[in-house]
Amino acid sequence: MIKPADRLINIREYYFSQKLREVALMKAEGISVINMGIGSPDLPPDPSVTKALVDCSQKGNSHGYQNYQGTPALREAIAGFYNDHYGVRLDPKSQVLPMMGSKEAIMHISMAFLNPGDKVLLPNPGYPTYTSVSNLLGAVPVYYDLLPGNAWLPDFGQLEKMAEKGIKLMWVNYPHMPTGAIGGKPVLDKLARFSQKHDILLVNDNPYSFILNEEPESLLAVEGAMSHCLELNSLSKTFNMAGWRVGMLCGDNRYLQQVVKVKTNMDSGMFLGIQEGAVAALQLGRSWFENINQCYRRRKELVLQLSSLIGAEFESNTCGLFVWAKLHPGMDAKEFVDRLLQQNHIFIAPGDIFGSNGQGYVRFSLCVPEEQIKEAITRLKSN
Repeated sequence: MIKPADRLINIREYYFSQKLREVALMKAEGISVINMGIGSPDLPPDPSVTKALVDCSQKGNSHGYQNYQGTPALREAIAGFYNDHYGVRLDPKSQVLPMMGSKEAIMHISMAFLNPGDKVLLPNPGYPTYTSVSNLLGAVPVYYDLLPGNAWLPDFGQLEKMAEKGIKLMWVNYPHMPTGAIGGKPVLDKLARFSQKHDILLVNDNPYSFILNEEPESLLAVEGAMSHCLELNSLSKTFNMAGWRVGMLCGDNRYLQQVVKVKTNMDSGMFLGIQEGAVAALQLGRSWFENINQCYRRRKELVLQLSSLIGAEFESNTCGLFVWAKLHPGMDAKEFVDRLLQQNHIFIAPGDIFGSNGQGYVRFSLCVPEEQIKEAITRLKSN
């Protein structure tokens, strides 16, 4: 075998990629596994969204290459969405860049701004892709602690000390995955000021702001934030379109143009039908969010019951697609998750895959029908 690149030495296969193969094998053997591990919405998009996709795909001129920076209609829909829901005015021509999902954008942003050896501030716990992308590019991850004693919010005293060592880029994610913590305007304001003070490019990864959250917020709403801040958003969770791979990067054109240099060498534009569906989704009214949140509230109540059955502690005043729960002291989360899968055929995520501060925690997804959550409760009660 040809030796792989050195950049892969510290890179492992994504945990869920590996674990879902195990789940698939169990299902192939006829075992009924309840998958509560991943945040892939099981609910469908609004009918207007799929209709827009189908209608566009039936037109003969819809199947060629598209503009690398998205159609004007999509950029305008994104700008309108930000204005209507966050109170942020964006120029659709220069401050909006459609992306093929947030995961692509994390790589593209990092490639655009990080050199080998540059230091990157990453949340612990946090989305594992921040770390893997930084490692792939030879950047140096520097982890800032998010702890339950501080409501999973940044410790700005710690951040100030870290900034003295020289930081190029910082990732934040509020509402936070995996804990469900809500940052709030004061925290976003302090983060923006911190990035300006220390000349750090701050990127807020914001895909959960409408899930079980009455007050969606954007980092870009902070006055003057665009001088040092970018924001990622996604249609995956908000509009049940995870497989469509539609995201957006918003911010100052000077930053977006650097990302465009990477993006135009990595893809050939997004299928027009998907863009038309995205436009339809972004134009949905408040009733869309109210309806899906009613469903998630019912599911969350059941998941909290399930969490209590395993003896885990949790905070109920959280948002997003997950319940973050603390196991009994001394319990190993991965061992517990494996045992739950083998004995009860229920799959949940161990907290330590999100960082060392996730040790002793587990994460339940709400992307599971109520009937399956009830079945999981029945399985645990029967043991």
